Amino acid sequence: MEEMEEELKCPVCGSFYREPIILPCSHNLCQACARNILVQTPDSESPQSRRASGSAVSDYDYLDLDKMSLYSEADSGYGSYGGFASAPTTPCQKSPNGVRVFPPAAPPPPAALAPPPPPRNACLTCPQCHRSLVLDERGLRGFPRNRLLEGVIDRYQQGRAAALRCQLCEKAPKEAAVMCEQCDVFYCDPCRLRCHPPRGPLAKHRLVPPAQGRVSRRLSPRKISTCTDHELENHSMYCVQCKSPVCYQCLEEGKHSSHEVKALGAMWKLHKSQLSQALNGLSDRAKEAKEFLVQLRNMVQQIQENSVEFEACLVAQCDALIDALNRRKAQLLSRVNKEHEHKLKVVRDQISHCTVKLRQTTGLMEYCLEVIKENDPSGFLQISDALIRRVHLTEDQWGKGTLTPRMTTDFDLNLDNAPLLQSIHQLDFVQMKVSSPVPAPPILQLEECCTHNNSATLSWKQPPLSTVQVEGYILELDDGNGGQFREVYVGKETMCTVDGLHFNSTYSARVKAFNKSGVSPYSKTLVLQTSEGCNFDTQGSPYSQLVDIKKMVAVAWFSFDPSSAHADIIFSNDNLTVTCNSYDDRVVLGKTGFSKGLHYWELSIDRYDNHPDPAFGVARIDVLKDAMLGKDDKAWAMYVDNNRSWFMHNNSHTNRTEGGITKGATVGVLLDLTRRTLTFSINEDQQGPVAFENLEGLFFPAVSLNRNVQVTLHTGLPVPEFYASRSAMP
Repeated sequence: MEEMEEELKCPVCGSFYREPIILPCSHNLCQACARNILVQTPDSESPQSRRASGSAVSDYDYLDLDKMSLYSEADSGYGSYGGFASAPTTPCQKSPNGVRVFPPAAPPPPAALAPPPPPRNACLTCPQCHRSLVLDERGLRGFPRNRLLEGVIDRYQQGRAAALRCQLCEKAPKEAAVMCEQCDVFYCDPCRLRCHPPRGPLAKHRLVPPAQGRVSRRLSPRKISTCTDHELENHSMYCVQCKSPVCYQCLEEGKHSSHEVKALGAMWKLHKSQLSQALNGLSDRAKEAKEFLVQLRNMVQQIQENSVEFEACLVAQCDALIDALNRRKAQLLSRVNKEHEHKLKVVRDQISHCTVKLRQTTGLMEYCLEVIKENDPSGFLQISDALIRRVHLTEDQWGKGTLTPRMTTDFDLNLDNAPLLQSIHQLDFVQMKVSSPVPAPPILQLEECCTHNNSATLSWKQPPLSTVQVEGYILELDDGNGGQFREVYVGKETMCTVDGLHFNSTYSARVKAFNKSGVSPYSKTLVLQTSEGCNFDTQGSPYSQLVDIKKMVAVAWFSFDPSSAHADIIFSNDNLTVTCNSYDDRVVLGKTGFSKGLHYWELSIDRYDNHPDPAFGVARIDVLKDAMLGKDDKAWAMYVDNNRSWFMHNNSHTNRTEGGITKGATVGVLLDLTRRTLTFSINEDQQGPVAFENLEGLFFPAVSLNRNVQVTLHTGLPVPEFYASRSAMP
């Protein structure tokens, strides 16, 4: 019932209707409020006179189209009020309930200062639809009284516990103290003293307590609606054309004499039935609206819960990223510490070595100075040649890079954080979109796939009948042992070369296509077009058929790598021949690294002068490049002179073997990562037993030499007989 209260309040005063009248526009007004907003209009400004004179429309007359309907008797709802016509509107004000109302005309100037006013007509503007009406000689009495609305208001007020309140309080109504039976109004004490003083004609009114007034109002007989044109006649018929009740005199002598009329009771029942049917539909809409509001309120609660859950998930994901970054930070710091310790170790070793040699040199110098002081020529000549050779030999030893630091003070580590920063800046939410078909699995073109050394080139294409747009492809390989697959390429190209594979190994490769929408597998009919063993992925298209990448050759072909070699190394013969422009030993690596399989290569000695000590073997990628191979823990080598050979790792010498090298000799290096051993040979003769064991990781062929040596690399060779026969033994 409380929702209905706004329908029962006057748009002007904001209180319940008192003596409401029905305007031709079907809106209601209190009779007192209608009297307050009347505007006196000169005859010259009436619509009829303005049309006759052709004057311009008022600035405020913005509803001419609505007002024109008032002049036509055929216009439904207005023909019965033929005496009313449109009038110009007036600038509006605000009523207590926020509806625009139009003020009464300004008071006339004093008679002494102004001429007599011209004849005027009363004009009324509806505060709700702003249609203007000019009243005839009957004034407000020409509008019918809405007794039905009065009855509804009475029942509503009787049903409310707070109904006995003052009806004249402007803001918060106070509790009513009395009721005037003649005025039919409840008053509080302040309003009674102000609006209903006990003097004059009002002194004869009877004031009763509010409860008694409510009973008397309820028991008072309902007034019968009378005709506005014939005040003594009751409504007995209903004019269908004018849509209003009429009396019998209206039918005999009034303007409704030629209109279609029907019995008032029958039309009353018919309109009640029509209103009930309309209310049924509106009730259904209201029920749906209530259910919709419940749904919306549930959505508000669900949104709040989902927001809390999503925020927690987002925080957890960001915390996981931060934890991963901290772990990676610790790993990088560990590498920096290892590099720091390694540099300190190398420098301290060099300090110790130089200190010992400097002490020996100083002793030799002091001894030579004392010998020079001797005056015995024959005794001096007996030892001078030996001393001169020792001085020259010591000087030569100082000249072989001894005074050059083996380690730089700079850390050759550059953290590449640009991709990570870019990924962080691009970190964003993925807007879910309507799903569309996922691409069909690509077809691997076996005739275009090939292998070379430890690399493989794969080619694929989309099925010729596929019409789904493809954003890119994902190529995956396993670890060569039937393990898990890993992504090796993501992009738009349909061909990819993968380097760094193990030799003598079998890999499984697969490729799939993806686009922005695909999260579910494509139809199985397209999958059946591929071979058996197809895999499915719920994040994109099904995989293509699996392909085994079998190495077509059992040997490796490679050359020396200029990009990782020392700057003093000189390359020739397509990087197969190397020498050096320095007297100090410099290191050069091969281009290919090995982590699995059996590999053999040879190095022929093209030049060998002044009995240098070249070294041959394998090393890590970060081995020292300015020291003899095997001086640090990153290399495993055999270094030789013209008579003997030694195995060396981390500056530790083992297994001295008779047999050196000369120009034209051939040094063989055999790396067996299946048995994790390293073996050397000179001119196909194995040098001692197995040189090194328990090798694990990635190794690169390596050589250290100076300007007195030049070697040439030979690859793609079979395993030598001495090792093949040993491998064949049980």
